Amino acid sequence: MDPLARVVMSAVLLAAAEGARAETSAVSPAGFTITVVRDLAAPPARVYRLLGEPARWWSPAHTWSGDAGNLKLEPRAGGCFCERWNGNEVEHGRVINATKDTLLRLQAPLGPLQALPVSAVLSFNLAGTGGRTKLTVNFLVAGGGMDLSQLAVPVEGVITEQVDRLVRLVASN
Repeated sequence: MDPLARVVMSAVLLAAAEGARAETSAVSPAGFTITVVRDLAAPPARVYRLLGEPARWWSPAHTWSGDAGNLKLEPRAGGCFCERWNGNEVEHGRVINATKDTLLRLQAPLGPLQALPVSAVLSFNLAGTGGRTKLTVNFLVAGGGMDLSQLAVPVEGVITEQVDRLVRLVASN
């Protein structure tokens, strides 16, 4: 099975198994928005630090190499969310806003979106009170060339899976 089909099939199965745990809105042929909100029992500084360690929370099933240990994320403007293995490299995203302990935003056409004429922005918004963090993850995808509404549900499953893996890591640290 080719990588695109594998990603889409995995996302569909995950979404079916876990049910809708994110809000997908503004779905149209031209794009969609996914929002995932989680309340974490950790201060924003810890959550922000762990965002910069995707090898510890990103699913290896959603990498090109099959090994999340090959992922790096530089939380600075222009920083790369990249995967490197055996002489191969993939840029999954580029940081466009790094506001320490508050916001990490990437231009990130993840997975099959990389081959499409789309703009995809992935934002991790952190709001802290009393040692807790409200994490709001937004993934906005817009573009042309195909009916993007067909990708909304599978992509929602992938994004929700990554957020939930991050939440588990934060809880365990």
